[in-house]
Amino acid sequence: MNIALIADDNKKNLMQNFCIAYRGSLTKHDLYATASTGTVIEEVSNLKINKFLAGFLGGDEQIATQIEQNNIDMVFYLRDASSHKAPDEYVHEIIRLCDLHNIPIATNLATAELLIKGLDRGDLEWRNYV
Repeated sequence: MNIALIADDNKKNLMQNFCIAYRGSLTKHDLYATASTGTVIEEVSNLKINKFLAGFLGGDEQIATQIEQNNIDMVFYLRDASSHKAPDEYVHEIIRLCDLHNIPIATNLATAELLIKGLDRGDLEWRNYV
């Protein structure tokens, strides 16, 4: 499966820890991320990440395009819900496109863990047929 990994600045350490904890599961899949998130994950987890541009340079838009073209099967987007700054327009677009194309998306750690455990059990193999 093709999995996108996205993390707001205040959640990058949490994404690193998530990827370390579930490295065994994630190594079985193709991973995609924006440049900054992908780099911090690679530094600590030794996972191979296919990187797009940095989010502020269009990386979020590139991920949105991949979702729209049905090239992404799952999204882990750890977002900072406590931030009072307005989210990038592509953040909303990524969530909207996941809903539109029936792509599982986790926006917090609890849901991310449920999805990764379901992935390990084979609960999401139906995405291979979409």
